[in-house]
Amino acid sequence: MSSNVLEVEGLTKHFNGFCAVDGVNLSVRRGSIHALIGPNGAGKSTCFNLLTKFLEPSAGTILFDGVDITREKPAQIARRGIIRSFQISAVFPHMTVLENVRFALQRKLGTSYHFWRSGRTLLVLNSRAMELLEEVGLSEFAETTTVNLSYGRKRALEIATTLAMEPELMLLDEPTQGMGHEDIERVTKLIKEVSRGRTILMVEHNMNVVSSIADNITVLQRGAILAEGPYADVSKDPRVMEAYMGAAEAELEGAH
Repeated sequence: MSSNVLEVEGLTKHFNGFCAVDGVNLSVRRGSIHALIGPNGAGKSTCFNLLTKFLEPSAGTILFDGVDITREKPAQIARRGIIRSFQISAVFPHMTVLENVRFALQRKLGTSYHFWRSGRTLLVLNSRAMELLEEVGLSEFAETTTVNLSYGRKRALEIATTLAMEPELMLLDEPTQGMGHEDIERVTKLIKEVSRGRTILMVEHNMNVVSSIADNITVLQRGAILAEGPYADVSKDPRVMEAYMGAAEAELEGAH
């Protein structure tokens, strides 16, 4: 078995003559947390959408566990164990937290959500659902209606429903976006904890989050890879510093 769970070669995406992703080569090591970062407009979201098959690449190949999945559909890659958090999250606001996770478990089993299923079946699902809620720190909220959770705890619930699908590769798209400091700390710690024995690829803007949990970082600029490696090395790269400083200065100028 290869040490890399995901291998991307020459990934390219054109939109009406504009090259949004330009020949990206990416290797994600099995069992690692790999962050995809870059200034606004760098191509991170497009790249993520290509990897999760919400967009078809113009060129390049995507290998998962050594299998070419370049032309597969989102449902096919989900069955392979590539799970994007929002793609499968069963976060229904008027269900309880436990019911949300149980629903995700039933999706994994390939069964529809029936309230009249045998009590024994539901007990089995409840037991696993509670284990997942314990893993993400939500067991005490099991009977809480989801709409009443804080934003950070809703994101933790999304992670629980993602885990219910037994992912081999978890793809997290801006997991701390829009959170306050306390929620960011909670979700960052949670991502680190659930990464044990799993592989995570995440797009993230918050550099404090990236520096604290990412094993490897790929920096994109204008659709191409600018730098790659551990945070300690990448953060000192003059090209990366210039790209981020340039973006920050542009935002400041726009504010005046």
